Amino acid sequence: MARPNEERRDRRDRRDGEERDNELVEKLVHINRVAATVKGGRRFSFAALMVVGDQKGRVGFGHGKAREVPEAIRKATEEAKKSMVRVPLRESRTLHHDGNGRWGAGKVMVRAAPPGTGVIAGGPMRAVLESLGVQDVVGKSSGSSNPYNMVRATFEALKVQSSPRQIAAKRGKKVSDILGRRADGASAPDAVEG
Repeated sequence: MARPNEERRDRRDRRDGEERDNELVEKLVHINRVAATVKGGRRFSFAALMVVGDQKGRVGFGHGKAREVPEAIRKATEEAKKSMVRVPLRESRTLHHDGNGRWGAGKVMVRAAPPGTGVIAGGPMRAVLESLGVQDVVGKSSGSSNPYNMVRATFEALKVQSSPRQIAAKRGKKVSDILGRRADGASAPDAVEG
């Protein structure tokens, strides 16, 4: 009979780094093994980068370091849950508008896409967008491919997202006035969400 911890570990391995806990999706983006040279030889420790999201517009990332991989993942997951941000989504499937983000030498561009496009993004960007719950988006990264910089640049691009409702509230106008100027034909007020 397998112990509960072993069963949990097996289940985590089967899902390829993805786990649902209270409707949160946890994705392991990167694990880095680092070594400190000490008197007796090398001492290894691990750094983990995790992305956590509810697939309904909230997402966060965290970084954890420990002597063992599971402990590093646990620390990173806890930090990610604390740092979650809300991003407004259009029709619960895509972004409201295009956005650019930059962190260090990592540059990221995300664009809203029509239904059926899917998530066209790679690596750390894909993990963030899938955890967020975006179904149709096109992403492009240039510059540094360092996963830490890419995740932070993606968050910078997502932080500038704003819904027509937020813009209307800032300007003191109606949502229909804001959407009436839209070029993609989504001018119906009932299509607004977020």
